[in-house]
Amino acid sequence: MSEPRKLEVLRAIVEDYVHSREPVGSKALVERHHLGVSSATIRNDMAALEEEGLITAPHTSAGRIPTDKGYRLFVDQISAVKPLSQAERRAIQSLLEGSDDLDDVLERTVRLLSQLTNQVAVVQYPHLSRALIRHIEFVLLAPRKVLVVLIADSGKVEQRVIDVGQDLGDDALAGLRTRFLGSLAGTPLGQLGQSLPAVVSAVSPGHRQAAQALAQGLELLAHSSREDRMVMAGTANLARSNVDFPLSIGPVLEALEEQVVMLRLLSEMAQDHHGVAVSIGRENPYDGLAEASVVATGYGPDSAAKVGILGPTRMDYPTTMAAVRAVARYLSRILGP
Repeated sequence: MSEPRKLEVLRAIVEDYVHSREPVGSKALVERHHLGVSSATIRNDMAALEEEGLITAPHTSAGRIPTDKGYRLFVDQISAVKPLSQAERRAIQSLLEGSDDLDDVLERTVRLLSQLTNQVAVVQYPHLSRALIRHIEFVLLAPRKVLVVLIADSGKVEQRVIDVGQDLGDDALAGLRTRFLGSLAGTPLGQLGQSLPAVVSAVSPGHRQAAQALAQGLELLAHSSREDRMVMAGTANLARSNVDFPLSIGPVLEALEEQVVMLRLLSEMAQDHHGVAVSIGRENPYDGLAEASVVATGYGPDSAAKVGILGPTRMDYPTTMAAVRAVARYLSRILGP
């Protein structure tokens, strides 16, 4: 069996099975795909593919379905990720543009991606330790209570209310804000801790207690903005594809809820195929995802954070890869400088 024909027959089986959910027989392949050979030859080809572990027969069926190894070969042979249609590109553009709030943009991103692919969409928050401080705001809520707001140049906004331990007037607080902002604007979030002591020590002794409390508040905000977090949408799509998770969707839902598992998996996935990383079935290091595939790609200035989808191994890989890549590009453009 020639290598090109082997790949052609495998591709036909993958495409038919993804489309129909039914195991594929040789007769259906001959009828639906112009492979230019007889039924008997296709049966031999299928036997050879089965021997190589690329397809397998589900116990009650005469037809064949792809194995994880078969999907992997199919994905590796995708020579070009097909571009999205004009309509899909317009949908991405109109949904993602018009907001500069990071939380909002990421929420919209996963909603859109789950609609485009009918899978669960996930996005990691960008790693903000390299983000710079754009603005600091202190708002007096009560004589000792101050709302501290930290805005990064990535659009991320963090805020919390702190007790400054001494009564402050509006003027005193405005003076402190001017001092903090003047010293810290443009500082990377990851270096805020080293820069704060100098700011506090330059404050007049009468307001130093408040300055110390405000500095601690800012440091907590910088730290919480660096936490690894992710947003997801479309978990209901998993329930609809319960045929594809014959064991149970329970372990898959647990992996999604246990964000550490998903975040680690996303971080470890290497992009090799058209800038898209694909992890299929048992390639996933977490047992709960043995029947799932994850398609992801990096976004943002350094592509360190990932956006992607999780779904059954029986998925339309070319379309999913195209959607993930297109959404990541728009997201990078919106969050870019």
